[in-house]
Amino acid sequence: MNVRFAPNPNTTKTLTTEQLRKEFMIDQLFVSEKVTMLYSDVDRAIIGGAMPVDSRVELLASKKEMSADYFCERREIGIINVGGKGFIITDGKSYLMELKDVLYIGKGVKTISFASDKKEDPALFYFISYPAHTGHPTTHKKFADAEPAKLGSEKDANKRTIYKYIHPNGIKSCQLVMGMTELEEGSVWNTMPSHTHLRRSEAYFYFNLQRDAVVFHMMGEPSETRHVVIRNQQAIISPSWSIHSGVGTSNYSFVWAMGGENQEFGDMDVVPMNELK
Repeated sequence: MNVRFAPNPNTTKTLTTEQLRKEFMIDQLFVSEKVTMLYSDVDRAIIGGAMPVDSRVELLASKKEMSADYFCERREIGIINVGGKGFIITDGKSYLMELKDVLYIGKGVKTISFASDKKEDPALFYFISYPAHTGHPTTHKKFADAEPAKLGSEKDANKRTIYKYIHPNGIKSCQLVMGMTELEEGSVWNTMPSHTHLRRSEAYFYFNLQRDAVVFHMMGEPSETRHVVIRNQQAIISPSWSIHSGVGTSNYSFVWAMGGENQEFGDMDVVPMNELK
């Protein structure tokens, strides 16, 4: 497991483009027949990906970094499938995961493994995990049953649909909040006007980008913004002090996930447009 310690705001101001990418971005999540994991000291998030092809792959605890006998001994996890049809097997129970389905797994589940339905079209499981103080039931949410909220406009180039999966009025969890946003054709901006939220950190996973398309992800303090160029199926960590917005060369989708002090979706410190620098 890769372990990463995030720099503070003052240090971040001095980083080169390559250093920014090394500190905040996750450039490869999916490796054939493997589970990749990054342990961040930002709210102790673990972010990763699983790509089963010919056989099952198992999510195991890293003894050195986690000091646990199994992954969810003291953790909860949210998983979304962004590839072909697949299965997640938890303590012997199998869940069929189609494209954009989500599975929440609570504290106390001992075994977790991933499988693809067809090796020619493997499942791609993106996941994020936070520490949990109590257990909540493992819950499967099909994309077809998700409740969409349409926002934005063509005029502002941000017409989009938000799907909330794991939140206080949906799938119950300890601190994880997770959902997905999909931009319509012709719309390219996300999360603008921007915001911060000192009570929790956030991670964005971008997908559904064409081969030559990119997203310019905005980060940093509102008065000292930076950007990182992100391509398909890459993720970026946003500490609580950083804005997190983006603009693409075409429309795209992204998974957002938060963990920290509270689960209130609207708990945001909005940054007025005239204060961005």
